[in-house]
Amino acid sequence: MKNLKKYGFMIFILSLVFNLDVNAQSKDQKDFIKDKDKETLVIDARYAMEELRENNADVARLADDAYGYVVFPNVGKGAFIAGGAAGNGVVYQGGEQIGWAQLRQVDVGLQIGGEAFREAIFFQTKQDLEEFKSGELEFTGGVSAVAITEGASRSVNFEDGMAVVTMPKGGAMIEISVGGQKFKYKDK
Repeated sequence: MKNLKKYGFMIFILSLVFNLDVNAQSKDQKDFIKDKDKETLVIDARYAMEELRENNADVARLADDAYGYVVFPNVGKGAFIAGGAAGNGVVYQGGEQIGWAQLRQVDVGLQIGGEAFREAIFFQTKQDLEEFKSGELEFTGGVSAVAITEGASRSVNFEDGMAVVTMPKGGAMIEISVGGQKFKYKDK
């Protein structure tokens, strides 16, 4: 009987999380990124990229060599067993902004806490960027991100046409992953 209550509670929590995600997505499809927020987002994305470049020479190289990239200057993540993350970003090709991006993540597992971080995804080829723009890109559990911290040098390279870096902004989270992230794209 104890197990039945435990599993029933877990199913209830999961259904709430997935229902909230579906409702959030339908609202976000209407709003995606509000016009009044776009200028601030572009400024924040530039600042985030400068900070990533300053803290890791490989990021500067990747940004220069990549066909395109997306910068999410502020991804918020929170969890209590089931968790989620969300953020908006700016997409660049050849150093010029071409569009907007939205990141959503729902995950389940032993995790607790909250955090905010920056994330950048670099696309090696046109095909890699087009896959992102199609809305079909979803990170599986096997995708790894290199966490950039001030003063620490970590190697960042393309893997399967992409390189993913994150940089914490604050908060305390026992787990950090990019697995399960889904993306939407909208032209500028």
